[in-house]
Amino acid sequence: MPADQMKRPKVVYFDVNETLLDLSPVKESVAQVLNGKEELVTLWFTTMLQYSLVATAGDHYRNFSEIGAATLQMVALNNNVSLSEEKAKEVLKPMRSLPAHPEVPEALERLKNGGYTLVTLTNGAHNALEEQMTNSGLKKYFSQLLSVEETGMYKPHSRVYSWANRKIGINPREGIMVAAHGWDIAGAVWAGWHTAFISRPGQQLYPLAGKPDIIAPDLSMVADELLELKE
Repeated sequence: MPADQMKRPKVVYFDVNETLLDLSPVKESVAQVLNGKEELVTLWFTTMLQYSLVATAGDHYRNFSEIGAATLQMVALNNNVSLSEEKAKEVLKPMRSLPAHPEVPEALERLKNGGYTLVTLTNGAHNALEEQMTNSGLKKYFSQLLSVEETGMYKPHSRVYSWANRKIGINPREGIMVAAHGWDIAGAVWAGWHTAFISRPGQQLYPLAGKPDIIAPDLSMVADELLELKE
């Protein structure tokens, strides 16, 4: 549905990593430990996502930080780099103090002042989420910080999106998911949500998931479209 035909949602849900926060510091840290091979950073991130889905399918939840460290060890081993669990966790510490993308604070402020309820919905563990939002200065914009940790499974499982709506107290069409990942947009679309895709560099939509309501290169432009919507 084009944005100009969509009714104004009550709640704007946000993915956090890459959508709101710039992953550059952790990418640099990971590349450094992998002998400077920057191309392996993307492989690590996709492997982390893969094994979060393995944990969901296998009904064996471990938090995102644990999966991140374990999959970093896997990628390292495949590239002849010996990496202990302790060292892998140390490498990923920058994940908790990522900066916001430049346009994000102003866009969130406009949305909040415009009457929207803002909520995070992230695969990150709750304690990591609290640190991220505090360290980035974004916590003040959000009514609630939701982590999938409470569900014991990861996005894009449909139950995660259903749980979020029950937690907030709205129906699927009263919220919109804002994310910079095609897999997250796909999960939200399949759960019956409105969606807004931020086309950050290197991110693409999944062609088999259907088109989101809003596509924009940054959060400022997403905010522009949301603020124009009528109830």
